[in-house]
Amino acid sequence: MDAFIVAITSVWTDSGFSAFQPGNAIMILVGLVLLYMAFAKEFEPLLLGPIAFGCVLANIPRNGFEEGVMALISAGISHEIFPPLIFLGVGAMTDFGPLIANPKTLLLGAAAQFGVFIALAGAMVIGFTPQEAAAIGIIGGADGPTSIYLATKLAPHLLGAIAVAAYSYMSLVPLIQPPVMKLFTTQKEREIVMEQLREVTRFEKVVFPIVTTIFISLLLPSVTSLVGMLMLGNLFRESGVTARLADTSENALINTVTIFLATGTGLTMSAEHFLNLDTILIICLGLVAFIGGTAAGVLFGKLMNMFDGGKTNPLIGSAGVSAVPMAARVSQIVGAKANPANFLLMHAMGPNVAGVIGTAVAAGTMLAMLAPK
Repeated sequence: MDAFIVAITSVWTDSGFSAFQPGNAIMILVGLVLLYMAFAKEFEPLLLGPIAFGCVLANIPRNGFEEGVMALISAGISHEIFPPLIFLGVGAMTDFGPLIANPKTLLLGAAAQFGVFIALAGAMVIGFTPQEAAAIGIIGGADGPTSIYLATKLAPHLLGAIAVAAYSYMSLVPLIQPPVMKLFTTQKEREIVMEQLREVTRFEKVVFPIVTTIFISLLLPSVTSLVGMLMLGNLFRESGVTARLADTSENALINTVTIFLATGTGLTMSAEHFLNLDTILIICLGLVAFIGGTAAGVLFGKLMNMFDGGKTNPLIGSAGVSAVPMAARVSQIVGAKANPANFLLMHAMGPNVAGVIGTAVAAGTMLAMLAPK
């Protein structure tokens, strides 16, 4: 009997129940809410699902994640392995043709990065360090891998909150952007039908990733891994002779890495790191950054419209926030509601893919200024 009691006591003492704290319960509840959003409401389920489940796992006391596969997954984030691999897959899925056909849309992608610097300034005003503020501000680029990459380098202790905010706002693009787009445009502007884009040659599509990689990498060496892998994936797509590599990059590889990246992000959401005032402030600042980026893109689209004789529909500027291709689809939906004959998707893809490059450039600029030397 005594041996049985000792055994039961030992099991209880070693169990997670004996070390379970209110903070663990709160964070597990947060994980369950995120799971509901991912699978019931279909808000970025491929990303939010693993993040949410990782959050649940991280808040099981005595989970032993200091060793084994979970430790390797966490190392894949802290050692900046997963974000560049995600970019390889993104590059293989991306068509830069609309940007090449209409190069001025690069300016719309750049304008949408204004939200990044709005949030950066706001974060510094309320007391975050410049490094923390930069990592928070990049949420406005609506680019999850870049947000994780920059947070890992400048503010690893804020990684969980920044990643959740970035991916949450990416999933809420169809809800957040339309009111902002309508606020800053008139009905007449939303009805503008843009001319069909010219056909882009294969030569242009092959040269573009090579030239872009060399130029941006020489200008901002700190983001060479991100830009380089993005453009390598695109080169696989456009070369015409590496179809197998392109297929692997945009399917098997990116799906596998997404599981690890998203789950590892969730593993950073432990109660001791997540339950604090900073998390609430980061989520609020991320929303400010996202709205600011959307507004800046639309306003620059209006400016472009003034200078090109009314040929540009300002709605495509909202796609510059980089959430590919969802933001471009939102531009199409809002434009089609204003004018059923409107087809803005391909036009919006120009600033959309430019936003991916623009966010990487913004991250590289911040690293050049703020990273420890």
